Order: sequence, then structure tokens, then C-alpha cells
Amino acid sequence: MPAASVFWSRFFGAARLAPATYEDVEADESALPQALIIVVVSSVATGVGLGGHRIVAMLVGAGLDLVGWFLWAALTYWIGTRLLPEAKTEADMGQLLRTVGFAAAPGWLRVFGIVPILSDGVVWVAGAWMLAANFVAVRQALDYRSNLRTFIVCSIGFCFYAPLSVATWLVGFFWS
Repeated sequence: MPAASVFWSRFFGAARLAPATYEDVEADESALPQALIIVVVSSVATGVGLGGHRIVAMLVGAGLDLVGWFLWAALTYWIGTRLLPEAKTEADMGQLLRTVGFAAAPGWLRVFGIVPILSDGVVWVAGAWMLAANFVAVRQALDYRSNLRTFIVCSIGFCFYAPLSVATWLVGFFWS
């Protein structure tokens, strides 16, 4: 299958919350650039949705989103492999970066935040969808069987990630 087809198949599989897609991405070390592309597109969409034509808000929002991806993956890796591993948990940082990167696939929708009538709804829908995708990504990357453990790991990670997410949206609010 051509590389572009693989990318789009993974993109839409991740957006559909397909566990097999996350398993595929987890196992493919060459998928990190694809994950980075998705995170960058999602980050730029966030920046555009937040700041629209204001370049500072767009760049700061996109930059904070990129930092958030890395921090979310790092925190989840540490919590999931060191603090709350299951017996079969075996993961490395690259696996979390790839799977969590693909979990950002629904984030492209945030570009529609630039449309005033859609902005609040798009933010909530894309955010909820991305949280659900992160749940699947974390469960698959950490080889968890327990949804409760996955939820706990994601919740702890989100408590640390949330302030950065709020900062991203505040940038958009103040520079809009």
C-alpha cells in the first residue's frame, strides 16, 4: 500500500477509535513522523480556531498544543509504566508518542473554531473526541486490559495536562 494510503487509513482509523489502528501505529517505529504531522495539523487548527487572523495567538496556541502532546505522552508513559503498570504492560516513549499523536486526529476540526457560531461546539466536540481517542491510544500502547486502569492513568495525566490546555485557550481568548 502506498505511504499516503497508509497514512490516511491510520488517520481515519484513529479518528474512528479503532484499537487495531492504534496497535498498528504502536508497533510501527516509522510512524512517528506521521504522528507528528497529525499533531502539527491539529495544533495549527487549534491556533487558527483560537486566533483566526491573529498570528501571535495562532503561533502560541499551536506551540502550546505541540508541547501538550509531548507532555501528555511523557506523563502517560511514566504513570502507565512506572506507577500503575499491569502485568503485561510493556511500552516505550516512542509508542506513546505515536499512539497519542494519532489520537489528535479529530483535532483538525478545531479549525472551525474561527466561525463564531461554531466555535464553542467545535471546541467541545473535538476535545471530547480527542479524549476518547487518547483513552484508546493509551489502552493499546500500554497493553492494558482494564478500562478502569486506563481511565485512572488518563485522568491523572489529564490533571497535569489540563492547565496547559487552559493556557492554550486563554491565549486565544486574550489575543482574539
